[in-house]
Amino acid sequence: MYDDDDLTVLDLEAELESPLDRMGPIDAESETPKPNPEAMLALLDAPETNQRMLAARAFCELQDDRAIPQLISLLQDACPLVRVSAAYGLGRNPSHDAVEPLIDQLNRDWNGYVRKGVVWALGNCRDRRSLLPLIDALRTDISAVRLWAASALSQMSDVNYESVIAAIPPLIEGLRRDPVAAVRSNCAWSVGQLCRELPSNVVYATAIDALIEAFAEDEELGVQEDAKTALLKVGDPRGLQVIEEIERDRLI
Repeated sequence: MYDDDDLTVLDLEAELESPLDRMGPIDAESETPKPNPEAMLALLDAPETNQRMLAARAFCELQDDRAIPQLISLLQDACPLVRVSAAYGLGRNPSHDAVEPLIDQLNRDWNGYVRKGVVWALGNCRDRRSLLPLIDALRTDISAVRLWAASALSQMSDVNYESVIAAIPPLIEGLRRDPVAAVRSNCAWSVGQLCRELPSNVVYATAIDALIEAFAEDEELGVQEDAKTALLKVGDPRGLQVIEEIERDRLI
């Protein structure tokens, strides 16, 4: 298990952010020209650390399968800024070939920012092999990584039914027990996303119960609101009725 206090790179105010968090989505209509892919491919092997980092970050904007083998190799770079940039690059260029190297790096990397980027990339790979590592990260890693592991597990909706069923119990556990409100909120969001892929069965009913419980009982207003939003998006009749009843009671 990782400890929030054992990483000097993650302080209390910044632990849920990283230098790349504010990166916007790729915009085909952007007026800013994208980096030249040929030049960036060459720089991925540059001897200078800063050039490797900039090249890896360029593939957070560029989508080019030719970069994938080199980005995978850079996951083991000596510089953590290169490693985190490579992880983000692989998240923008998801590949089944990258899943095992990403899992290996998640298990070995001491740097919380890198593990956070790896978790995001694993979610984007939408591969069943990511399921257990993401669950383990949600249960045992530092808060910044747990936050993204919760979101990444929502991508199991694009894998298969079995993965959705397996992802929901640890998300419910996080929703009920994680000490960080932001993590609980992301768990609520992901539970709602996965519920939309389920038939009305025991797992679905248990998930709805957990969202109702969070809306009614969580001490943080933000978690209550995120659980409510998840219920509204699922559109479960029982959940909608409970929301109406609780909100009416709170007004009295």
